[in-house]
Amino acid sequence: MSYRPLFTVVTPTYNRAHTLGRVYASLRAQTWRDFEWIIVDDGSTDSTRALVLEWQRTAHFPIHYTWQKNQHKKTAFNRGVRKAAGELIVAIDSDDMLDPNALEAMMSTWYEIPEHERHRYVAITGLCARPDGSIVGDRYPQDVIDATALDMTFKYHVAGEKFGCMRTDVLLKFPFPEEIAGFVPESLVWRAMARAGYMTRFVNKVFRVYYDSNDSLSRQGTESQQHALGLWLLAQDTVVECLPWFRYQPRAFLMAAARYTRFYLHLRAARLPPPRDRSLRGMASRLLVYGMWPVGAALYMHDRFRFY
Repeated sequence: MSYRPLFTVVTPTYNRAHTLGRVYASLRAQTWRDFEWIIVDDGSTDSTRALVLEWQRTAHFPIHYTWQKNQHKKTAFNRGVRKAAGELIVAIDSDDMLDPNALEAMMSTWYEIPEHERHRYVAITGLCARPDGSIVGDRYPQDVIDATALDMTFKYHVAGEKFGCMRTDVLLKFPFPEEIAGFVPESLVWRAMARAGYMTRFVNKVFRVYYDSNDSLSRQGTESQQHALGLWLLAQDTVVECLPWFRYQPRAFLMAAARYTRFYLHLRAARLPPPRDRSLRGMASRLLVYGMWPVGAALYMHDRFRFY
Protein backbone atom coordinates (compact mmCIF):
# COMPACT_ATOMS: atom_id res chain seq x y z
CA MET A 1 0.00 0.00 0.00
CA SER A 2 1.17 3.55 -0.72
CA TYR A 3 2.14 5.76 2.18
CA ARG A 4 -0.63 7.96 3.55
CA PRO A 5 0.27 10.67 6.07
CA LEU A 6 -2.16 11.63 8.79
CA PHE A 7 -2.13 15.30 7.73
CA THR A 8 -1.99 17.20 4.49
CA VAL A 9 -1.24 20.87 5.02
CA VAL A 10 -2.78 22.90 2.17
CA THR A 11 -1.68 26.47 1.44
CA PRO A 12 -3.24 28.46 -1.39
CA THR A 13 -0.98 31.40 -2.23
CA TYR A 14 -0.74 34.38 -4.54
CA ASN A 15 2.35 36.60 -4.62
CA ARG A 16 3.21 35.84 -1.01
CA ALA A 17 6.89 34.90 -1.35
CA HIS A 18 7.59 37.55 1.30
CA THR A 19 5.40 35.79 3.91
CA LEU A 20 5.33 32.13 2.84
CA GLY A 21 8.55 31.51 4.74
CA ARG A 22 6.61 31.90 8.00
CA VAL A 23 4.50 28.89 7.11
CA TYR A 24 7.57 26.87 6.13
CA ALA A 25 9.42 27.74 9.33
CA SER A 26 6.45 26.73 11.45
CA LEU A 27 6.15 23.40 9.61
CA ARG A 28 9.84 22.66 10.14
CA ALA A 29 9.28 23.30 13.86
CA GLN A 30 6.38 20.84 14.23
CA THR A 31 6.78 18.19 16.93
CA TRP A 32 4.59 15.82 14.85
CA ARG A 33 6.25 14.89 11.55
CA ASP A 34 3.65 12.72 9.78
CA PHE A 35 2.46 15.24 7.21
CA GLU A 36 2.89 16.56 3.68
CA TRP A 37 2.62 20.15 2.44
CA ILE A 38 0.72 21.07 -0.72
CA ILE A 39 1.21 24.60 -2.03
CA VAL A 40 -1.27 25.68 -4.70
CA ASP A 41 0.06 28.80 -6.41
CA ASP A 42 -2.85 30.81 -7.79
CA GLY A 43 -0.87 32.47 -10.58
CA SER A 44 1.91 34.21 -8.64
CA THR A 45 4.31 36.41 -10.57
CA ASP A 46 6.87 36.82 -7.77
CA SER A 47 9.60 34.41 -6.63
CA THR A 48 7.25 31.87 -5.04
CA ARG A 49 8.19 29.02 -7.39
CA ALA A 50 11.95 29.42 -6.90
CA LEU A 51 11.51 29.63 -3.14
CA VAL A 52 9.48 26.42 -2.99
CA LEU A 53 11.91 24.55 -5.26
CA GLU A 54 14.69 25.37 -2.82
CA TRP A 55 12.64 24.15 0.14
CA GLN A 56 11.82 20.91 -1.66
CA ARG A 57 15.54 20.11 -1.76
CA THR A 58 16.09 20.59 1.97
CA ALA A 59 12.81 19.88 3.81
CA HIS A 60 12.39 16.77 5.96
CA PHE A 61 8.76 16.42 4.81
CA PRO A 62 7.23 16.13 1.31
CA ILE A 63 6.41 19.44 -0.40
CA HIS A 64 4.19 19.40 -3.49
CA TYR A 65 3.91 22.53 -5.62
CA THR A 66 1.14 23.21 -8.13
CA TRP A 67 0.76 26.36 -10.23
CA GLN A 68 -2.53 27.41 -11.77
CA LYS A 69 -3.74 30.41 -13.72
CA ASN A 70 -5.06 33.05 -11.35
CA GLN A 71 -8.61 32.12 -10.37
CA HIS A 72 -9.46 32.42 -6.69
CA LYS A 73 -8.39 31.14 -3.28
CA LYS A 74 -11.39 28.82 -3.07
CA THR A 75 -10.47 27.20 -6.41
CA ALA A 76 -6.87 26.75 -5.25
CA PHE A 77 -8.06 25.21 -1.98
CA ASN A 78 -10.37 22.75 -3.75
CA ARG A 79 -7.47 21.71 -5.96
CA GLY A 80 -5.24 21.15 -2.95
CA VAL A 81 -7.89 18.96 -1.30
CA ARG A 82 -8.19 16.84 -4.45
CA LYS A 83 -4.42 16.28 -4.45
CA ALA A 84 -4.19 15.50 -0.73
CA ALA A 85 -3.02 12.10 0.47
CA GLY A 86 -3.61 12.78 4.16
CA GLU A 87 -6.60 11.67 6.20
CA LEU A 88 -6.98 15.19 7.62
CA ILE A 89 -6.56 18.59 5.95
CA VAL A 90 -4.94 21.55 7.68
CA ALA A 91 -5.57 24.70 5.62
CA ILE A 92 -3.05 27.38 6.56
CA ASP A 93 -2.92 30.78 4.87
CA SER A 94 0.31 31.85 3.22
CA ASP A 95 0.96 34.58 5.80
CA ASP A 96 0.30 32.70 9.05
CA MET A 97 2.06 30.14 11.26
CA LEU A 98 1.20 26.95 13.07
CA ASP A 99 1.96 26.69 16.76
CA PRO A 100 4.92 24.24 17.08
CA ASN A 101 2.68 21.68 18.85
CA ALA A 102 -0.35 22.21 16.59
CA LEU A 103 -0.23 19.00 14.56
CA GLU A 104 0.63 16.86 17.58
CA ALA A 105 -2.24 18.40 19.56
CA MET A 106 -4.66 17.86 16.67
CA MET A 107 -3.47 14.26 16.35
CA SER A 108 -3.95 13.47 20.02
CA THR A 109 -7.37 15.14 20.08
CA TRP A 110 -8.48 13.22 16.97
CA TYR A 111 -7.41 9.87 18.43
CA GLU A 112 -9.18 10.63 21.70
CA ILE A 113 -12.42 10.21 19.76
CA PRO A 114 -13.24 6.47 19.78
CA GLU A 115 -12.54 4.95 16.38
CA HIS A 116 -16.09 3.67 15.95
CA GLU A 117 -17.41 7.22 16.45
CA ARG A 118 -15.02 9.17 14.19
CA HIS A 119 -17.26 8.80 11.15
CA ARG A 120 -19.64 11.27 12.86
CA TYR A 121 -16.95 13.95 13.15
CA VAL A 122 -15.62 16.25 10.46
CA ALA A 123 -13.12 18.41 12.34
CA ILE A 124 -10.96 19.26 15.29
CA THR A 125 -11.15 23.01 15.86
CA GLY A 126 -9.10 25.08 18.26
CA LEU A 127 -8.06 28.68 18.79
CA CYS A 128 -5.96 31.30 17.06
CA ALA A 129 -3.53 33.59 18.83
CA ARG A 130 -1.85 36.80 17.76
CA PRO A 131 1.96 36.99 17.69
CA ASP A 132 1.86 38.53 21.19
CA GLY A 133 0.01 35.44 22.51
CA SER A 134 -3.41 37.03 22.98
CA ILE A 135 -6.36 34.91 21.87
CA VAL A 136 -8.33 35.99 18.79
CA GLY A 137 -12.07 36.05 19.48
CA ASP A 138 -13.83 33.99 22.13
CA ARG A 139 -12.67 30.90 23.96
CA TYR A 140 -15.06 27.96 24.09
CA PRO A 141 -17.22 27.73 27.23
CA GLN A 142 -15.60 24.36 28.05
CA ASP A 143 -12.14 23.01 27.20
CA VAL A 144 -13.68 20.18 25.14
CA ILE A 145 -17.08 20.45 23.45
CA ASP A 146 -18.61 18.16 20.83
CA ALA A 147 -21.09 20.14 18.73
CA THR A 148 -21.90 21.18 15.20
CA ALA A 149 -20.51 24.38 13.72
CA LEU A 150 -24.03 25.82 13.77
CA ASP A 151 -24.47 25.03 17.47
CA MET A 152 -21.16 26.73 18.25
CA THR A 153 -22.22 29.89 16.39
CA PHE A 154 -25.83 30.25 17.46
CA LYS A 155 -26.29 28.19 20.63
CA TYR A 156 -22.97 28.90 22.33
CA HIS A 157 -22.47 32.38 20.78
CA VAL A 158 -18.74 31.78 20.17
CA ALA A 159 -17.27 34.25 17.68
CA GLY A 160 -13.88 35.07 16.22
CA GLU A 161 -11.23 33.40 14.11
CA LYS A 162 -10.83 29.65 14.77
CA PHE A 163 -8.58 26.98 13.26
CA GLY A 164 -8.07 23.24 13.05
CA CYS A 165 -8.15 20.22 10.76
CA MET A 166 -10.91 18.57 8.72
CA ARG A 167 -11.49 15.16 7.19
CA THR A 168 -10.33 15.02 3.59
CA ASP A 169 -13.13 12.71 2.45
CA VAL A 170 -15.81 15.08 3.78
CA LEU A 171 -14.18 18.14 2.21
CA LEU A 172 -14.28 16.31 -1.12
CA LYS A 173 -18.06 15.98 -0.69
CA PHE A 174 -18.46 19.66 0.27
CA PRO A 175 -16.15 21.70 -2.01
CA PHE A 176 -16.23 25.46 -2.15
CA PRO A 177 -18.67 26.56 -4.90
CA GLU A 178 -16.40 27.56 -7.77
CA GLU A 179 -19.34 28.53 -9.96
CA ILE A 180 -19.95 31.55 -7.71
CA ALA A 181 -17.62 34.37 -8.65
CA GLY A 182 -15.43 36.04 -6.07
CA PHE A 183 -15.46 35.78 -2.29
CA VAL A 184 -17.49 32.97 -0.70
CA PRO A 185 -17.56 32.83 3.13
CA GLU A 186 -15.98 29.64 4.48
CA SER A 187 -18.81 29.32 6.99
CA LEU A 188 -21.22 28.42 4.17
CA VAL A 189 -19.33 25.16 3.70
CA TRP A 190 -18.99 24.47 7.44
CA ARG A 191 -22.72 25.08 7.90
CA ALA A 192 -23.62 22.67 5.10
CA MET A 193 -21.54 19.99 6.83
CA ALA A 194 -23.28 20.72 10.13
CA ARG A 195 -26.72 20.38 8.55
CA ALA A 196 -25.60 17.03 7.14
CA GLY A 197 -25.06 15.91 10.74
CA TYR A 198 -21.27 16.14 11.07
CA MET A 199 -19.91 17.02 14.50
CA THR A 200 -16.78 18.95 15.44
CA ARG A 201 -14.66 18.55 18.56
CA PHE A 202 -13.86 22.06 19.79
CA VAL A 203 -10.89 22.48 22.15
CA ASN A 204 -9.34 25.44 23.95
CA LYS A 205 -5.90 24.87 22.44
CA VAL A 206 -4.01 27.31 20.23
CA PHE A 207 -3.26 25.82 16.82
CA ARG A 208 -2.52 28.88 14.70
CA VAL A 209 -0.63 32.16 15.03
CA TYR A 210 -2.69 34.75 13.17
CA TYR A 211 -1.19 37.69 11.30
CA ASP A 212 -3.53 40.45 10.13
CA SER A 213 -2.00 41.42 6.77
CA ASN A 214 -2.64 44.72 5.06
CA ASP A 215 -4.14 42.90 2.06
CA SER A 216 -6.29 40.53 4.09
CA LEU A 217 -10.05 40.49 3.62
CA SER A 218 -10.58 42.23 6.93
CA ARG A 219 -8.65 45.24 5.65
CA GLN A 220 -10.44 45.41 2.30
CA GLY A 221 -13.80 46.64 3.57
CA THR A 222 -15.88 43.49 3.67
CA GLU A 223 -19.03 45.59 3.91
CA SER A 224 -18.53 47.08 0.44
CA GLN A 225 -19.94 46.14 -2.93
CA GLN A 226 -16.74 44.20 -3.67
CA HIS A 227 -17.87 41.27 -1.50
CA ALA A 228 -21.61 41.81 -1.76
CA LEU A 229 -22.42 38.45 -3.35
CA GLY A 230 -20.60 36.40 -0.72
CA LEU A 231 -22.11 38.38 2.12
CA TRP A 232 -25.58 38.14 0.59
CA LEU A 233 -25.15 34.36 0.30
CA LEU A 234 -24.26 34.18 4.01
CA ALA A 235 -27.32 36.24 4.95
CA GLN A 236 -29.53 34.10 2.69
CA ASP A 237 -28.20 30.92 4.25
CA THR A 238 -28.92 32.26 7.73
CA VAL A 239 -32.53 33.31 7.15
CA VAL A 240 -33.45 30.31 4.97
CA GLU A 241 -31.39 27.31 6.04
CA CYS A 242 -30.60 28.03 9.70
CA LEU A 243 -34.03 28.89 11.15
CA PRO A 244 -34.03 25.91 13.58
CA TRP A 245 -31.37 27.85 15.52
CA PHE A 246 -33.42 31.09 15.62
CA ARG A 247 -34.48 30.53 19.24
CA TYR A 248 -30.88 30.67 20.45
CA GLN A 249 -29.99 34.05 18.96
CA PRO A 250 -32.97 35.92 17.43
CA ARG A 251 -31.06 39.19 17.08
CA ALA A 252 -28.47 37.55 14.82
CA PHE A 253 -31.26 36.41 12.50
CA LEU A 254 -32.87 39.84 12.44
CA MET A 255 -29.55 41.41 11.47
CA ALA A 256 -29.00 38.71 8.84
CA ALA A 257 -32.40 39.58 7.40
CA ALA A 258 -31.34 43.24 7.19
CA ARG A 259 -28.06 42.24 5.49
CA TYR A 260 -30.05 40.21 2.97
CA THR A 261 -31.66 43.45 1.73
CA ARG A 262 -28.48 45.47 2.16
CA PHE A 263 -26.33 43.30 -0.09
CA TYR A 264 -29.15 42.52 -2.50
CA LEU A 265 -29.33 46.25 -3.20
CA HIS A 266 -25.55 46.32 -3.72
CA LEU A 267 -25.88 43.48 -6.22
CA ARG A 268 -28.72 45.20 -8.03
CA ALA A 269 -26.72 48.44 -8.23
CA ALA A 270 -23.83 46.48 -9.76
CA ARG A 271 -26.19 44.61 -12.11
CA LEU A 272 -25.12 41.29 -10.62
CA PRO A 273 -28.23 39.17 -10.08
CA PRO A 274 -27.93 36.68 -7.18
CA PRO A 275 -28.24 32.95 -7.95
CA ARG A 276 -31.86 32.03 -8.61
CA ASP A 277 -31.62 28.78 -6.66
CA ARG A 278 -30.84 30.68 -3.45
CA SER A 279 -33.89 32.89 -3.13
CA LEU A 280 -36.19 33.11 -0.10
CA ARG A 281 -38.24 30.05 0.79
CA GLY A 282 -41.02 29.72 3.33
CA MET A 283 -43.18 32.21 5.18
CA ALA A 284 -40.80 32.65 8.13
CA SER A 285 -37.88 33.66 5.90
CA ARG A 286 -40.04 36.12 3.99
CA LEU A 287 -41.43 37.69 7.17
CA LEU A 288 -37.91 38.15 8.54
CA VAL A 289 -36.61 39.84 5.43
CA TYR A 290 -39.68 41.97 4.72
CA GLY A 291 -39.89 43.06 8.36
CA MET A 292 -36.23 44.15 8.38
CA TRP A 293 -36.32 45.73 4.92
CA PRO A 294 -36.20 49.35 6.20
CA VAL A 295 -33.10 48.56 8.27
CA GLY A 296 -31.41 46.83 5.34
CA ALA A 297 -32.22 49.71 3.01
CA ALA A 298 -30.83 52.21 5.55
CA LEU A 299 -27.60 50.20 5.84
CA TYR A 300 -27.30 50.15 2.06
CA MET A 301 -27.69 53.91 1.86
CA HIS A 302 -25.06 54.31 4.57
CA ASP A 303 -22.70 52.17 2.46
CA ARG A 304 -23.39 54.32 -0.59
CA PHE A 305 -22.37 57.47 1.24
CA ARG A 306 -19.35 55.79 2.85
CA PHE A 307 -17.82 53.95 -0.10
CA TYR A 308 -19.02 55.88 -3.10
